[in-house]
Amino acid sequence: MRSAPARSRTSARLGAVLRLAGWTIALAAAGPASAQQTPQPASPQPTSPQQASPQSAQPAAQQTEATTVPPATALPSPPRPETPTRSDSGPALVNTLGDEAAWRAYRARFVTEQGRIVDTANGMISHSEGQGYGMLIAVAAGDRAAFERIWGWTRANLMVRSDELLAWRWAPDHRPAVADMNNATDGDILVAWALTEAAEAWGEPSYRTAARRIAVEFGRKTILFKDPHGPVLLPAVSGFSARERADGPLINLSYWVFPAFQRLPIVAPEYDWASLIRSGLDFLRQSRFGPSSLPTEWISAKEALRPADGFPPLFSYNAIRVPLYLAWAGVGRPEDYAPFKALWGGIDRERLPIVDTRDGQPVEWLSEVGYTAIPALTACAADGTPFPEPLRTVQDNQNYYPTTLHLLALIAARMRYPSCVKS
Repeated sequence: MRSAPARSRTSARLGAVLRLAGWTIALAAAGPASAQQTPQPASPQPTSPQQASPQSAQPAAQQTEATTVPPATALPSPPRPETPTRSDSGPALVNTLGDEAAWRAYRARFVTEQGRIVDTANGMISHSEGQGYGMLIAVAAGDRAAFERIWGWTRANLMVRSDELLAWRWAPDHRPAVADMNNATDGDILVAWALTEAAEAWGEPSYRTAARRIAVEFGRKTILFKDPHGPVLLPAVSGFSARERADGPLINLSYWVFPAFQRLPIVAPEYDWASLIRSGLDFLRQSRFGPSSLPTEWISAKEALRPADGFPPLFSYNAIRVPLYLAWAGVGRPEDYAPFKALWGGIDRERLPIVDTRDGQPVEWLSEVGYTAIPALTACAADGTPFPEPLRTVQDNQNYYPTTLHLLALIAARMRYPSCVKS
């Protein structure tokens, strides 16, 4: 298996295209209404490789931080085994990782002493998505002390908006480190879900209160429950609505974190989370673009679903998480997994293609081995195929994003499909 080499010229060109197709160009392409109503373009691009510089694995996370982290809300203590799992809300997350060595390696490489999750392939930045993933993995590892550190840094450095949501990006080499106050809805979802799991595991009321505040806020500001298509999840508070874009509202199917929607009723039962799951599945079934029948990263939901204006029509870094969340929640029909299985079932199984949906052809390859845990989970969920033996543990020479996806895929398999990862 390969560690990540420096990207090729083709990769570098694609990276430039992806950067140029960011929010500024996209919002400009949306027309005058967007330009007038969104003077500061939205930029919730938390997934690391979308902005990644062409570099190989970076050193372990730096330990110098700019903001003091508040003290922990409670002293760490073991999970409460007497807390029952709620049969109507999906399985609990705590202690499902089952690989202490993998968690120790992840914590040493990507989690600073202050609790910042470092995106090693993306200028060593941090983002709300990464903080949420780190909190989830800490709960799955049963590590309350690490969870407290990550949550503490998140509160101090990303919860700087005037509402209960998180600013999406923190850059260590910028002052201020948070230059864009827009949120990223998937980051908010992940953090609220992690807090819900921590509250269930450790009985800490402050976690439940914080989870509820975040969930109620993004439910109120980013979920359009009355859209004619069904509930629409906006990628951020600003920049993606029908008021702001000529092709709006825009959606990103990788922001439908299906397993989170099964658990958030614990803290915010007033929202119809089940309808959001149904709409996500419906949108997925309507987003089979081109000869490969794959969704693009950004999709216009103005009328019939189509690739959004101003963005490359790629199945890429974000969209590979769609089958991860489907499988983790145990939702969907066999045909929902079929395009992903077809894409990843060929001869070249040691890397994942980024696909141009217009012609179904690869334009770049994701070669770090952690990415291939998602095809393994997809095959497991679809037909019970066991995980390949090399993927049952996590290699320590990869960047943040593939390593994180690998751990999440293993957690999902152990929660939903344990027979696929039995020795």
